[in-house]
Amino acid sequence: MRLKDKVAIITGGSSGIGLATAKKFIAEGAKVVIADINGETGEIAGQETGATFIKTDVSKSEEVQSLIEKTVEKYGKLDVMVNNAGVAVMGSALNCPDEDFEKVISINLRGVFLGTKYAAQKMKDKGGVILNTASVAGLVGFSGAIGYCASKGGIVQVTKAAALDLAPFKIRVNAIAPAVIKTAMTKGFTENPDYAKIFLTQTPLGRFGEPEEVANLFCFLASDEASYITGSIYPVDGGWTAI
Repeated sequence: MRLKDKVAIITGGSSGIGLATAKKFIAEGAKVVIADINGETGEIAGQETGATFIKTDVSKSEEVQSLIEKTVEKYGKLDVMVNNAGVAVMGSALNCPDEDFEKVISINLRGVFLGTKYAAQKMKDKGGVILNTASVAGLVGFSGAIGYCASKGGIVQVTKAAALDLAPFKIRVNAIAPAVIKTAMTKGFTENPDYAKIFLTQTPLGRFGEPEEVANLFCFLASDEASYITGSIYPVDGGWTAI
């Protein structure tokens, strides 16, 4: 098993990519803590997978610190931090409300920064792995999604900067940039024929991705098989960014 005896935190772990990643990590031998702002779905995910659930608002510094402290208290260490929690808030450069822009930056970008910082403080003596969920929207622009694109583009650069800062401590930092993955968050796109057609015409493989396909890459990057990989961004996009 590739993650035998590793201890991992997965934020946004109660559904979608986060839940698929939790299941994959556990199947590969890891002890997993699921963090999510939604207590009800988080408790269900914990029961379903056997993971520990800790309710957490990743935009709040004190809650992220508490999440990591509780994990280390319970398991004695932290090997892998997956900063996956995020929201999709739409709005254009002309009319995106200030509060919507601030919300998506606070959760998506600030959440990754806080998770990276506090996880690294626990890992710096023995090394570890930090993995972030970016997006193809952090690599290319999308009309009507200025806040989301800004947050995911920021994650790309946080990943690269953190990889340089943390390399001396043997902490590897990488990110995955998914395109449209079939989750509850993307139902409005995947289940609307008009929207689906637009996205699929931009996808050479001609289909949407599955959460498990992202989880598989997270598992590889978390494992010792990826021991010489840091500061990299991996699109999981069916070829979208190759066009």
